[in-house]
Amino acid sequence: MTKLEELTALLVNELHEFNKSIERLEKISEQLNTTKIKMDVAEYKAIIEVHQKQMMSHLNSIERFENRFNNKIKEAKIYPNWAVVVFIISVLFGAGAIVLC
Repeated sequence: MTKLEELTALLVNELHEFNKSIERLEKISEQLNTTKIKMDVAEYKAIIEVHQKQMMSHLNSIERFENRFNNKIKEAKIYPNWAVVVFIISVLFGAGAIVLC
């Protein structure tokens, strides 16, 4: 019977320790549930603002390039005006020469 009593005492002791551990876990769980965590997003806001400024700068430079490119395309001519005038006059003289002959 002494072995049985020892085992019973050991089991009771273990159950008592187990109950204490459960109580401690319940307290910790309650503390975790009531604890509110606030994130500090100021650093991220600063990084995002810097990134937005960089993106606006790049966007402005792309728009300036596009405007310059469009202006160059509008101003671009395949043939200079004097060459077109000379060609038209030579065609007229050539056609006139054929008609007169």
